Order: sequence, then C-alpha cells, then structure tokens
Amino acid sequence: MTPFLKSLIEAALCASETILDIYETDFDVEIKGDDSPVTQADKAAEAVILKHLAALAPDIPVVAEESAAEGNIPDVDGDFFLVDPLDGTKEFIKKNGEFTVNIALIRDNVPVMGVIFTPAKGWLYAGDVETGCWKGDVADPRSSHTIENWHEIKTRPTTNKVDVVGSRSHHTPEAEAYLKDFTVGEQKSIGSSLKFCLLAAGEADLYPRFGRTMEWDTAAGDAILSAAGGTVITPDGERLQYGKVVQDDAPFANPFFIAKTF
Repeated sequence: MTPFLKSLIEAALCASETILDIYETDFDVEIKGDDSPVTQADKAAEAVILKHLAALAPDIPVVAEESAAEGNIPDVDGDFFLVDPLDGTKEFIKKNGEFTVNIALIRDNVPVMGVIFTPAKGWLYAGDVETGCWKGDVADPRSSHTIENWHEIKTRPTTNKVDVVGSRSHHTPEAEAYLKDFTVGEQKSIGSSLKFCLLAAGEADLYPRFGRTMEWDTAAGDAILSAAGGTVITPDGERLQYGKVVQDDAPFANPFFIAKTF
C-alpha cells in the first residue's frame, strides 16, 4: 500500500471522528435543493477531508458533494479527487450504521484509487488499481487509527448463479427486468457504497443500478471494485466515465450502470 493511499485512509478516519461525535447527538436534518437530506455531519466531515487533501496534494482539485451543491466546481481536466463525506445520509438519519466516508482519485476519467470507511461499524476498504485491494477494521477512530485484520481481497470466480446486491432505499422495475437474463442466487440489500465493497470482497457478483447517482456516490466504490478485479459499465457495455461536467443532466450525474465481477 502506497503512502498516498495511506494518507487518503487517514483523511477518511479523521473525518469519521467528527461524524461519530455528531451521530451520537440529536442532530438537525436539512433538505437541499435536489430534495436530498444533509446534516451538519456531512458538512463538518467534508471540511476535514478538504483540509487533508489540500495538505497532501494541493495541485489536485477536489470535487466534493456539499461544495458542489453550493456551486464550487473546479476544473477537472486532469487528475482530481471525488469526495462524498457522508454517503448514505438516509442511513445516517435512520441510525442503522450503513453510511460511509468515500474518497477517490480520478485519472483519465476513471477511478484509480479509493477509500471507503463505515464510521459506525469500523469497516475499512481501500483499493489501488495498480497494487491491489484490502479490507480491515478500525473499531473507533476517535480512540485509535490502528487497522486490525488488514488483508487483501479479490472478486470471486463466476458460477452459474449470481448473487445480487442492491440498495435498501432504491428498487426499480428496470433493475428487475435486467436481472431476468440471469440465474439469481441470493439477493442482498445494504446501504451506501458498501454494495461495491461486497462485490470486491467476493460476497456478491452483481450490482445493477437503474436509478440516479452522482459521481461522488460511486467513485470510491468503483476504484475498490476495479482494484479487486471487477468493473463498472453502462447498460451499453461502456466503461463508466467520470468528470462529466457538461451534460443535459446535472454536473457529475451518472447514467445507469452495472457493477460486476465478471
């Protein structure tokens, strides 16, 4: 694992300290212009991550969810970071623990490095497409950033059945129609970007998403899955691209996609 990836992990763990402090309170919930919820934890965590990334790589621009919502969108012609400081805000509000901190590095319009951490559960995933993918545990980043059970993970071999992972919050007829072409084994539901992590860790095979997502929702999970041996494509079979600033939809909005291990 490179020092650069270690620094991204440290940024995620530091942001998680702030998130956990707020998670244990009766925090307020606001509604943004796109009707999605936001809390003070989203904003505070993003500030921590931005500070870390500015110290780590001051020349690399950062596209972060809350800053983008306020219209702060940098030039992304070269390398850039994509940050979702609190992915799964609905899960955060429900207090079910399935929310994550997502940080990814984009190069040539695809994610090449990513970190996902679940503050409430302590699950840490990190991937670098050049060196590999790992999973570990950090019980409570407020007391220690020591990673336990750190080990490499890979996607599993394909069989005649596919285990499918989906969202707790989003179910669509399009996804059901897509799955009719497969022999489906187990169907699993989990919140936020953890769906990519299940594929990367060999615990599922397919994640079709026929619903709205933004690039900061998927970039870290995309990088982790790619580093573990999987891929993320559009329904047309093209590699999902990042840095989509100018388009009919909102800047950095994703098309439908399929994350898979085969």
